This record gives sequence, structure tokens and C-alpha cells, in this order.
Amino acid sequence: MWAYNSVFYQIYPLGFCGAPKENDGVMVPRIRKVMEWSDYLQELGIDAVLFNPIFESDRHGYDTRDYSKIDCRLGTNADFADVCADLHKKGIRVVLDGVFNHVGRGFFGFQDVIRNREQSPYRDWFQIDFGGNSNYNDGFWYEGWEGHYELVKLNLRNPAAADYLLERVGQWIDEFDIDGIRLDVAYLVDRDFMRRLRRFCQERKPEIVLIGEVLFGDYNQIVNDEMLHSCTNYECYKGLYSSFNSMNLFEIAHSLQRQYGSEPWCLYRGKHLLSFVDNHDVSRVASILTDQNHLKPIYALLFSMPGIPCLYYGSEWGALGDKSQGDDALRPCFEKPTPNALTDYIREWIRLYHNTPALQMGDYKNVKIGNKQLLLERTYEGKSVRVAVNAENVPCEFEGIALQPYEAKVLE
Repeated sequence: MWAYNSVFYQIYPLGFCGAPKENDGVMVPRIRKVMEWSDYLQELGIDAVLFNPIFESDRHGYDTRDYSKIDCRLGTNADFADVCADLHKKGIRVVLDGVFNHVGRGFFGFQDVIRNREQSPYRDWFQIDFGGNSNYNDGFWYEGWEGHYELVKLNLRNPAAADYLLERVGQWIDEFDIDGIRLDVAYLVDRDFMRRLRRFCQERKPEIVLIGEVLFGDYNQIVNDEMLHSCTNYECYKGLYSSFNSMNLFEIAHSLQRQYGSEPWCLYRGKHLLSFVDNHDVSRVASILTDQNHLKPIYALLFSMPGIPCLYYGSEWGALGDKSQGDDALRPCFEKPTPNALTDYIREWIRLYHNTPALQMGDYKNVKIGNKQLLLERTYEGKSVRVAVNAENVPCEFEGIALQPYEAKVLE
């Protein structure tokens, strides 16, 4: 699977492109802005762009109106096809956000239910009780996503609803030549539907990668040969920043050992979870770290640990964004890339990752753990590479390795 050797770059298109918060119905080809960044992404060493929602929606993208059309605030399908062609020309693959668990209230099927109630052919596409009422006074109750009733839960056990979504995926393959899908809130998505999606993609374009958003639980339940290839590694996301903020690298070291170590009880040995230090739903890493000097070593660990490393747009130069200020603070518009010394550092780690098979595919081992230092080893096909990390603000010698303050060093 191509994704297992790749570096991802995540973009939240509506924010990235500076689109209005509400769908104003005005078509503006803002998505073409991505083509102004594609040379930068290629030079940085990015292998795939993960786009958060791009399809027509009520507001923020996760409240989909139409899975067949690019959001008018971003442009037309032809505009996005040009973006995909440009990225593909530069050797960068395209992964789309598949919001299959729920739709927006503006979704055509739900609007038909509002108009026609029990007579609607779409009534069983949703979980509806016509004897109740909703917060919107629809005259019927329906299930929303975790109490958010602007997001209407789809009934993926309804064959027609499932067929509709698979038809749209087929359209995405045909029209945009997509290379992968991220399943939003995959922990809630019907597992039989995920099996159907895996079989469908396997037949239509076998190399498509399926990645699930999973916040907790046993990732093996959906990352397997029947469902998804990968999922978000939130356990290690928390372990990464928390280890540096508490100056206790035991936390991330033990999480990595628990997930990827050689013992029989290790959970995800041989699997490739999506690794990240921030994304569109959490505070940016530059805002959550208490010591900005830890930005370099935390990215060094991101590219040293098992998994598929994923960067969130702008964080590679240290952009700030605090979740407490709302989602908009995490999803800004940057007119152009503003690379700096941190970007150069990350670019070098991407180069190391691409040129070191052990960092991509290797087994994991903690060689030595300290509160402020960590020495790890990755081994692939008999070749090992060690990475030493110093989280302390003073030089040190760790296992005979001289380390400068905040240094991460590769030892082959």
C-alpha cells in the first residue's frame, strides 16, 4: 500500500481558501488556490494531500448537502479536477474526506422528508420517529450526531442510502481520480458499510487507501483486511505533546511500545496508523506545547515513530491556533506558505523518512528511556536505525550519545 511509505499534508479547504462561513450560494473558484501551493508541497516532500470536506454543505463541510458537487464557495467540479490533475502531475496523491455518518439538514433526501413526511421515499435513509419533534420543530424526531441536530444521522443499513454513497465514491474515482478516503467519525460508521466500501474500492481502484477517524478504543476492530487500511492514532497524539509538556518521555515511549513493540500483546505491530501532532479539530502543536523549543524534537518523533506522518497546513512553520477560541481559530486562511527554520527542519526529516526504509516500515524498540531523553530503534530487513531525542534545555550524554539542547539525532 503506497500510503505506508508516504507523508500526508492535511488541508481544511473552506478555511484554507478563505470561504464564507455560511454557504452564500455564490460560486467562487477558491479551491484553485491549492495549485499555487503545489510546488511548495512538492519541494517539501509531501506524497499526499488529505482534503477535509469539499462537497456542497450548509456551513462547515461536515453538514453535506450534495456529495456529487464541490461546494460552490470553493468552485466547480472542473476546478477541483484541475487541482487533482496538478497534484497528480507533481507526484502528490489526493485523499478526500468521506462524511458518511451524517448529512446536513440541506441534504436533498432530508429536505424531501420535511416536505413529504411518511410518504417520502427517503424516510428510511434516516432514524426518524414521526411521533416526536425536533429542536427545529420539524414535526418529527430524528437522530443527530452526538446531539448536534444540524447533522442528521444516516441509516447506512438502508440499502438505497448505502448504494447512493458508493455511487458517489465511484463518481469521485472517475471524475477526480482520487487515491484515498478518510472516513469521518469512523468509530460510528456502520461496519457492514465499511466492508462494502472496501470491496467496492478494491474492485474500482485497488490502490485506494481507506483511513478512519477514530478517537478511542481498539483500532483493530476497524483496521483490518475487511475494512480500513489505517486510522488516526489519537493515543500517541496525546502522548507526544503530553510527554514534552510534563518532561516525561516515558509516556510516549510506553504508548509506542504498547502499540508497536515485539511482545505478543502489542496491539498494532505491522499496522500503519495515521500519526499527527495536530489537525483541524485540536489546538495546533505550537499553541499546546509549553516550551516552543520542543517543536523540533516533537516533529522528529513524529517521523521516527511507526505510522503514516501527517502535517496540518501551516503548522510546519509554527502557526498558532487554540481550540478554546473555536474551530475557526484552527482553520485559518494563509495567503501563501511562509516557511522558516522549523519548515527546513521538517523538510530534512521528511527526506530522512523517505530515504530510510526502517523509519517507514521497521519494527519498534525502546532502547533506553529517561524522563527527558529517549533512545529508540527501528529495524527493517536486518537494518537498524536509532533515534536519540533530548527534551532538555542543556547538553547531555545519553547512552554514550552526545546531545545538544532539544536535539534529535539519527544514528545509523
